[in-house]
Amino acid sequence: MSSLLEIVELPCGEIVLRRADGVGSPLVTIRFSPEVRVLLSEFSLDVGKAMVGAGVQAVGEVYGHVLEAHEERHDLSMDEYDDVSGMLH
Repeated sequence: MSSLLEIVELPCGEIVLRRADGVGSPLVTIRFSPEVRVLLSEFSLDVGKAMVGAGVQAVGEVYGHVLEAHEERHDLSMDEYDDVSGMLH
């Protein structure tokens, strides 16, 4: 499975984030209404790319917070055992 991703506009007008090798279904799909497609004209792919980019950035930030919280919980739980006599380290 490819770890490379691409953002493409499909013939149906949807903009998708998918694996570059085409395996599996799209990870993200953006579908603009006909009214918005007219408004955006040829810039719909650019707007879609910006939306996907913002989403990927947000996921990265959330994932970073989740990792930090997990590490803090792990550190706290290990500190609880520091004073236990007979505990092997």
